[in-house]
Amino acid sequence: MRFLKFVVAVILLSVLTQVSATAQQDSIVLDKVLSKSKAFSESRPVEKVYLHMDKPYYSVADTVWFKAYLTMEQNLPSLLSKIVYVDVMSSRDSLVQTIKLPVVNSVAIGNIPLNQGVYKQGNYYFKAYTLWMLNFGEEYFYSKTIPIGEAIDKQLSTHFSYKTTQTEKNQTIEATVQFKNRDGLAIANKPVNWNVTSNFDNVSKGKGTTDANGFLKVKIEARKNEPITNGELTTDLVMSESETLSAAFKLKPAKSTHDVQFFPESGELVAGIATKVAFKAISAAGTGIDLKGTITDASGAVITSFTSAHLGMGTFFLNAESNKTYKANITFKDGTVKSYELPKAVASGLALQVTNTDPLTASIKILANETYLAANKNKSVFIVGTQGGIIYYAAKTRLNALLTNAKIPKDQFPPGIIQITLFSDTGEPVSERLIFNAQKATVSVSLKTDLTAYKPRQKVKLTVNAKNEAAALQGDFSISVIDEQKVPYDEDNEVTILSSLLLTSDLKGYVEKPNYYFNKPDEKKAADLDLLLLTQGFRRFNFKEVLENKLVPITILPEQDMRITGTLRDRTGMPVKRGALRLTVTGSKYAAEATTNPTGVFVFPHVEIADSSEVVINAKYSANGSSLMILLDGQPSAPLSKNLNPAEEVMNIDSALAPYLENSAKQYSYLRTLKEVKIEGAKVKRPSHSDHPNLSGLSNISGTTIEGERFKGCNSVAQCLQSMAVGLYYYENNFYVTRDYQNGNRTPVQIFLNATPIDYFGLTGVQASEIESVEVFTKDELGTVNRLYNTNGVLVINTKVTPKGTKISMEEFRKLIPEANLLKFKPKGFSKQREFYSPKYVNAPATYNYNDLRSTIYWNPKVATDATGTSSFEFYNGDGNGTYRAVIEGVDKTGNIFRSVYRYTVKR
Repeated sequence: MRFLKFVVAVILLSVLTQVSATAQQDSIVLDKVLSKSKAFSESRPVEKVYLHMDKPYYSVADTVWFKAYLTMEQNLPSLLSKIVYVDVMSSRDSLVQTIKLPVVNSVAIGNIPLNQGVYKQGNYYFKAYTLWMLNFGEEYFYSKTIPIGEAIDKQLSTHFSYKTTQTEKNQTIEATVQFKNRDGLAIANKPVNWNVTSNFDNVSKGKGTTDANGFLKVKIEARKNEPITNGELTTDLVMSESETLSAAFKLKPAKSTHDVQFFPESGELVAGIATKVAFKAISAAGTGIDLKGTITDASGAVITSFTSAHLGMGTFFLNAESNKTYKANITFKDGTVKSYELPKAVASGLALQVTNTDPLTASIKILANETYLAANKNKSVFIVGTQGGIIYYAAKTRLNALLTNAKIPKDQFPPGIIQITLFSDTGEPVSERLIFNAQKATVSVSLKTDLTAYKPRQKVKLTVNAKNEAAALQGDFSISVIDEQKVPYDEDNEVTILSSLLLTSDLKGYVEKPNYYFNKPDEKKAADLDLLLLTQGFRRFNFKEVLENKLVPITILPEQDMRITGTLRDRTGMPVKRGALRLTVTGSKYAAEATTNPTGVFVFPHVEIADSSEVVINAKYSANGSSLMILLDGQPSAPLSKNLNPAEEVMNIDSALAPYLENSAKQYSYLRTLKEVKIEGAKVKRPSHSDHPNLSGLSNISGTTIEGERFKGCNSVAQCLQSMAVGLYYYENNFYVTRDYQNGNRTPVQIFLNATPIDYFGLTGVQASEIESVEVFTKDELGTVNRLYNTNGVLVINTKVTPKGTKISMEEFRKLIPEANLLKFKPKGFSKQREFYSPKYVNAPATYNYNDLRSTIYWNPKVATDATGTSSFEFYNGDGNGTYRAVIEGVDKTGNIFRSVYRYTVKR
């Protein structure tokens, strides 16, 4: 953190040279602001994570390829953390998978296979973070909602829409569902049973029949005074007596309609000062909605009119009087009309206005009304410019007039959000403004191919060139090339390295279309970005909290390596000092040794353990080793949470991802074919519930069997079963029979590991490789289990039979009993790395007898430019005709952030 001290020290020196020796009080005020900010930036440096992914969405059986970039203040590569985590959450807010990756030179490379059985169609919430970031809240994690479609076993395609009519007491939802088969043909004249749940209660159900175009209309009447806010519509389409196709749809009608918030630029309206007032209109769906309106006073006279400029945001000027009230009369784009009272103007005050149209400087206006000036004439005010808690600019002036002008040079700040704060003579922050400092246009990275157009399967040579004006830059990059016909996408909606590291990572709250402001920027988009910062009300750095020492407590230090820690105790519970321990990893040659400190604590630092590896810690080499106990420390983890940006979720994945899923169905057709193969042979007695007397009553009941082979690739059996156990619903560490749960029965399913009853947490210790099969019984008609355990439904995990061996002696048996001084466990290790496969058509491409249906043509996370600022590599096109899109992103060691998009044509 040496560079932080250097930056603040230089600023402190430059500021103090501006302060008059006679202005001791001014010096005290500035010194407090500077010293408190310095202490904050040193003790709580900002760390950010960004994931560059190869595509914006995926299909089951795909692999998510990504590269993680870690940065800190001034956009420099992070020196803090050496491990990064990526969590994948389902639309039901349950954790599907956690990836743990080592960080080398401030980057990490990873992949997530979207295995069948683990993933199914839906919206998934990806979040990336370091343990250091847990101190400050997940609002600053990298987050992205990614839709994942199903193309392999897809039997039913749907399109869903609904509208809500709501009064004070009643709510009616009119929903429409269209059903199509795998080939896109409407499923006509089929009966459908539907059911609606809200807050885990069954509120409505009914029957219907699809029309000639496959449409079903459903009218849902909510209970009186109990409107549906988070519900689900489940449909069962009856194809035949033996086949029913199910689909579920979220219902999240808003309690109210549209809303508008108003943000005076200086923080409040000041009487007698023409103040810029920004506004932001949000629709019931959580996205911006355009509007027009007027401002009227108490008499109804129109003061001004206004219109939104971008995504429901805009501004107007209002010169308010302290003894008057004002009302905003709004007409939304859809015709809805509403009125809002504006906040009253304060009688005495100071306002800050900033114009940010010049690329080199920000123009500042400090305005005082006559009342304030009369009471504070000749008093000092201070302007402080910060980014990420570090002060880059500070100056003072005296109030001698109603208007004071100043300019702040923006080249003193790194690219990103600048926070400009106006302080009174007592050091109290009175006004604040966020502006954006764009990265210099001279910093760029470009891509160029050796040809402008190619044929399918032809080799492409792509060259990277990074520079700052004429100077070459050495950077660390990743590049993705996709077939744009297979992966169409709105570029404004993308989460990019620019939008993430320079904008959204410093703002709380949802930012709609974040890449709009960076995609081919111009004056209009710069003005719209200024609107965003005027209306985005949350900041990372709060001066009032810093000056009052109301700081977030630090409970987790930056993670510099993978380490295993714990305490060695004797049987009485006393810590053992200078105890010797040895760590080994089963199946590898890795071993390490450690000695406990005077309080019995041991540390195994810098361990390299692959995920799912078994680790053994042995204390038998210590004195009295046979009577010792090894206790491991717990590991901090991110809390399970809801998607912070639900507006990003795609309601109709089937239609939104149609071109991509159509290609995926062809690409993965071999997986569907393999599932249809039947092998006839002599039946071998396999482990099942019938092997256990206490479960034998289930034999006369039909159940569903999940073969053990389907659990291959599962990191957690418990998590995989949440999506694989057909007929069961998972909620808060219990399984329930879905149909009974929807009808209000909250009795959980009983889980058995062979004959032993266990709870959900008992599943976490089951290894996927040990499973022979899992049996699901949604009924227990004899009640042999339900009555005994007061449960509803049975889930049986059958493990593989251990081969029979020879009889063993009692001494040999005792050796099998775990020793107290020996600990075996499976920590969260580093995820397995895989290489992206890119075919090489070295000879006549036409001789390769298969269709190359790849959507990601090339992925390379290890692109590094040399001293000349260049790098080049080669790959081969797929069979797709049309436009191929190459995206390169990265950073360099001086804090420059790069992104460039390049397209070339492929045609026969």
